[in-house]
Amino acid sequence: MSKPSIYITRAIPQETIDALRSEFDVEVNPDDRALTRQELKEKVKGRAAIVSLLTDTIDGEILDAAGPGCKIVANYAVGFNNFDLAAATARNIILTNTPGVLDDATATHTITLLLATAKRIVESDKYVRDGKWQGWAPMFFIGLDVDRKTLGIAGLGRIGKNVARKARAFDMQILYSDVQPDSAFEAETGARFVDKATLIAESDFLTLHTPLTPETRHYIGAAELQQMKPTAVLINASRGPVVDEAALVEALRRRQIFGAGLDVYENEPALAPGLAELDNVVIVPHIASATPDTRRAMGEIVVRNIRKVLNGEAPETCVNPAVLG
Repeated sequence: MSKPSIYITRAIPQETIDALRSEFDVEVNPDDRALTRQELKEKVKGRAAIVSLLTDTIDGEILDAAGPGCKIVANYAVGFNNFDLAAATARNIILTNTPGVLDDATATHTITLLLATAKRIVESDKYVRDGKWQGWAPMFFIGLDVDRKTLGIAGLGRIGKNVARKARAFDMQILYSDVQPDSAFEAETGARFVDKATLIAESDFLTLHTPLTPETRHYIGAAELQQMKPTAVLINASRGPVVDEAALVEALRRRQIFGAGLDVYENEPALAPGLAELDNVVIVPHIASATPDTRRAMGEIVVRNIRKVLNGEAPETCVNPAVLG
């Protein structure tokens, strides 16, 4: 009896691949690049399961190419905005993600971007490497203080709460905005629940942790950037389209805000025109969860989800629960 066939759209940790191969027939994209849409359609044919990445758009066309034997598409990511949930549910295909295990890594990365932007680390590092430094000067590369400043958190999920707890080490005052207040979190951290307008206007550092939904697309646009303090810093390690990137470029160019730190982009891997030329933005290539422990833990969730579904059980982290009945 042949084993169920699984396709992995891009190389992931070998131990995850080996764990799947111990039970299933597994093929992995041998090239370290995202597949074209046509390649993806061809490779998923006849598969019982697909391990996808955020760079893979999984919609009805791809699911139809996989065929009626496809039971699960397991995203190797916490995000799932690459999924067409309705299309998968209509075809009785389970979609999963890897939440929880990357909270620490992403929160630490958020704080790293905050500090790097505030202290102008990337800009000054390049200055030294270019051989321009002629010695210490009292007004050289003046950055921002972080201690006792106001941190605004948009989206108080697991990562947002984690960021707040880490920020307490700097005695930061915490503001947050979400669909509803969290009294337990407020008691723990001294945080204050505010509306979006207040969050934007009063934050010295504004970090974004909202999911990408129609309501949060361009959560920060030109109007919001105009309401921020001229000394404020915007940090985005959530989803690129939460920020209107073209509007951000213009705001940074005009020095409407002090700076920004970005891990994600509106049209990855492309950047908005002009972004890379600015010296008041830190830009890194979507690496918030890039640690060995986190990547390993993500793989373990993928393996467990696929194993459960192909054995007729419910997965741990289904993002379209209507398909479970």
